[in-house]
Amino acid sequence: MRPTAALVSLDNLCFNYLGLRKKVRGAKVMAVVKADAYGHGMVKCVEALEKLGPDKPEYYGVALVEEAVELKKSGVTEAPLLSFAPFDTEDIDLYNKYKVMPTVCSEQHIREIEALTTDKKIIVHVNIDTGMGRLGFHYSEAADKVKELASLENVVIDGIYTHFSTSDEKDKSYALLQLERFGRIREELISAGYGKIIFHAANSGAIIDMPDAVFDMVRPGISLYGYYPSKETSGSVPLKPVMSLVTEVSTIKKFSKGESASYGRKFTATEDTTAVTAPVGYADGIDRALTNRISGIIKGEFYPQIGRVTMDRILFETGNSNINTGDKITLIGEDRGKIISAWDWCDILDTIPYEITCNISKRVPRKYI
Repeated sequence: MRPTAALVSLDNLCFNYLGLRKKVRGAKVMAVVKADAYGHGMVKCVEALEKLGPDKPEYYGVALVEEAVELKKSGVTEAPLLSFAPFDTEDIDLYNKYKVMPTVCSEQHIREIEALTTDKKIIVHVNIDTGMGRLGFHYSEAADKVKELASLENVVIDGIYTHFSTSDEKDKSYALLQLERFGRIREELISAGYGKIIFHAANSGAIIDMPDAVFDMVRPGISLYGYYPSKETSGSVPLKPVMSLVTEVSTIKKFSKGESASYGRKFTATEDTTAVTAPVGYADGIDRALTNRISGIIKGEFYPQIGRVTMDRILFETGNSNINTGDKITLIGEDRGKIISAWDWCDILDTIPYEITCNISKRVPRKYI
């Protein structure tokens, strides 16, 4: 059995979820489990959330119809699934068979739905672009397009949503502009008789810091997995990281002063020392740009990673410490009061925790604790 593993705490996942649900004052929750639950394992995470009984999510959100099919085939939930991917006529049979709601976000989609010959009504959510600039009907025409879509006999609009681009930033001025635009569209549509449609806008940043963006439903993503979407987000909802990344000491090697290690000789011993190797590398999600810049925790102490990160193996300098083969190395997580966070890697790579957890590759076994 491979000693390198991603340890996924389902208790922490449920802790985060329940804290977020409490924050939104009774609104529905769409748990976002796209990208294999941000690398944590979609089916297992949904299975854990489903065990929360009356508090479980009302909806789940995925990026691709293939993810929705995988989730439905697993049999762990009967909840409605929203695919954020744009509507595709080639997937009609999958939408109907697996009860997947696609996203309608263009004039072309309206025309394609209008031309459908199926007797079964397709259930959809409509994406409105209030300023993200990616997908969705432009806010200036969105209300009219929703009314046009709703007039078709073969479609049911279950929800209408938008997505914030800066809700995780300290300066909320642009997010508030998006919120104002969406709010105006919502009021117009409710006045026109579309009040039964679910309106949703709040991602993790908005859930935490924009209470007026809650509406009928919220869509927590990275916050489910224990990370705030940025360092500018408040900590008003306590979160616990769900994933730890561990490996173990595989071999122990002596280095004399002047000897080098790994490709490109990016480490040269300045004195006689000892290093250990661990069976993990960039094929597992340890970015090569982390070379000589991270640490591992062994027996409650930090030890620097040395030498080029390779595909399958990295080294740590341990000096004269009493380290043995088989000792656990924590790469992300906590051991004896010492902590390495995904944010520590983010600071080096100029990225966000989303990318760190998503990049832990499939060849790293997930162990659920």
